[in-house]
Amino acid sequence: MTTGSPLWFKSSYSADGGQCVEVAHNFVPSLRVVPIRDSKTPAAPTVSVSAAAFTAFVDALKDR
Repeated sequence: MTTGSPLWFKSSYSADGGQCVEVAHNFVPSLRVVPIRDSKTPAAPTVSVSAAAFTAFVDALKDR
């Protein structure tokens, strides 16, 4: 899988036009990072977190 451009993904739980973030999971295999951006302003800067940190975050949300 290439890491050239992020393949942005929005959760199916996101409402249309809502307060959403998008993640690009195609960087995980090669770079082990997950870029995150605000779906309302896709041209704005992104934040990248380690794949391990993102997994821990998602797992913590599942436990709620």
